[in-house]
Amino acid sequence: MAGKTKKRPRSGPQRQHPRGNPQRAHEPRDPRVHPKATAGDWIGAARLRTLPLAITPVLIGTGAARLVDNQFHWLLALGCLAVAVLLQIGVNYANDYSDGVRGTDDFRVGPARLTGAGRAKPRTVLIVSLGFLALAAVAGLALTIRTQQWWLIAVGAVCIVAAWFYTGGKRPYGYNALGELFVFVFFGLVATIGTVWIQVQSVPQEAWFGAVAAGLFACAVLLANNLRDIEPDRAAGKRTLSVLIGKRATQVVFTVFVLVPFLISSYLALFYPIAWLALMALLLALPAVLIVWTFGKPRELVVALSLTSVASVAYGALLFWAFTG
Repeated sequence: MAGKTKKRPRSGPQRQHPRGNPQRAHEPRDPRVHPKATAGDWIGAARLRTLPLAITPVLIGTGAARLVDNQFHWLLALGCLAVAVLLQIGVNYANDYSDGVRGTDDFRVGPARLTGAGRAKPRTVLIVSLGFLALAAVAGLALTIRTQQWWLIAVGAVCIVAAWFYTGGKRPYGYNALGELFVFVFFGLVATIGTVWIQVQSVPQEAWFGAVAAGLFACAVLLANNLRDIEPDRAAGKRTLSVLIGKRATQVVFTVFVLVPFLISSYLALFYPIAWLALMALLLALPAVLIVWTFGKPRELVVALSLTSVASVAYGALLFWAFTG
């Protein structure tokens, strides 16, 4: 009939592309409903791939201590290992909490986190983080009492403060391109030299070489992680070193960080021939470098991160053998 217009069929709801972590696309649509964290989720949040970085400086430091004293101080070495591992886990949970409450993880492309994915209450993740940091403090206090090196309490306090303010606080240094510097200092120099000093109250020059190598491996792992997250971090306003210098420069720096430790071990091999065997860790390190230069999808860098971390502990074990063999 005249005067009537045909009604256009109503289009269906527009398909919304998921924002943030793509792995959340298959979660329940109701934003109030989140799957409860399982034991596997909590273990994953501890980021086991990074734990070898806590073992490497203890291996190198214990080997260097043997150069000063022919006796092994196993109890002290295990205490150092406990401090390093507990501190590493505490840092990882603290990062999960801080990045989650800031909203940084809303832009992630990697594995979902406990806080950011809503699988655990922020308060619960915070308590777990503080619990591991407290256990690290207790282990450190036990070492201090055993060695009577009371100034180590101050060193331990600085380590815990640095662990928290990596991503915590109002101005986290991890958000201002200082992550690699602090990782080098604490997971390289402090962890290695501290291990040596606690055992023999002396620091041979070999320990400094090993500390630099351990620190560079730790920085390389962090770079692989930040290379994967350049775009999400930029969107979230997180200014990591990789965000500032870009993809290509990050690839170059990663390669330097991975290869310099092998130059160090080659130099040490002039005095400790077994150190040549540390080059065997290149079987893990070189594939990591190749992935960093050729990756197509960000998640491939998780493999590079894992390979670098395992190469680090293999390197540390072989350097330990060189110093003690």
